[in-house]
Amino acid sequence: MKLLSSLRAASLVALAAHSAHAADASPYNQSDVPLEMNSPDAKRTKIIILTGGPSGKPMAHEYFAGCALLMDWLKQQPGVWPVMARGWPVNEQLFEGAKSIVYYGDGGGKQPFLDEKRWATLSRLMESGAGLVLLHQAMDIPKGAQGEKFKAWCGGVFYNDIGARGHWDMEFKHIAAHPVTRGVKPFSAPADGWLYNLHYAPKGVTPLLIGQVPDTSRTTTDAKRHRGRDEVIAWAYERSNDGRGFGFTGADLHKSWGYESQQKLVLNGILWSAHLPVPSDGAKISFSPAALAQHLDDKRPTAAAAAAAAKGARKK
Repeated sequence: MKLLSSLRAASLVALAAHSAHAADASPYNQSDVPLEMNSPDAKRTKIIILTGGPSGKPMAHEYFAGCALLMDWLKQQPGVWPVMARGWPVNEQLFEGAKSIVYYGDGGGKQPFLDEKRWATLSRLMESGAGLVLLHQAMDIPKGAQGEKFKAWCGGVFYNDIGARGHWDMEFKHIAAHPVTRGVKPFSAPADGWLYNLHYAPKGVTPLLIGQVPDTSRTTTDAKRHRGRDEVIAWAYERSNDGRGFGFTGADLHKSWGYESQQKLVLNGILWSAHLPVPSDGAKISFSPAALAQHLDDKRPTAAAAAAAAKGARKK
């Protein structure tokens, strides 16, 4: 009996270990991503990364997983300490001493910092000269006073009055010379999502990536006036108070983080926005494509939704 009990206990332990390993191996496991961990050394350059919530289809708008990649890559840069938070940090003291704020998430008023109290915190950071980095939908701000502030902080803002967006293959054949583009080579990004024809600050903006867009994507009157024009997809911006901004409207598809030139562009842009030196051949990282299948938002349909979808398919 004792032997049998021991065998049963060993089996339960093995089963528990297997279950724990399976949970760790799940592409939706996000528990191993450290959140709101402040720098242990005040001499390190602190960069705050704000991630948007679940959005879109699987492998698109994977904001949490994308931010986890950026945090890992920034940790590989000497003297840098990235702090990642879901939406907005619970502990706002984390913002103290931050040299740049990165937001990768939905726009259209869904940004986590538009309410009065948080906006005041962000405004103080921008007035102190902190950098601002906006990725993909992040620069889609409701038109008004806050949108104009964003344009003054980051150099560009998307409004629906003239802006256009969509999904298509982009080719970046010519790369502007700038610290942000060091090591960035011409590249293609098939089927990704893009925003263009933004409102830009009157001065201080340097286009970094430009390329042809399909004229069928020109859905606004203003965009239609510029058929055939190369459009700005990424830019760098220098504010009058020495603050810096960087914007990149791509990165809709999660697989695009596997493109080396996109990795370098965005990492360089973040470093530059924080007044950190950019290596002559761009930021270097250790990256495995397997990382693209980690820390995803679980967007699988619920059992009820799956049953309804199956029922609808049978009726067809």
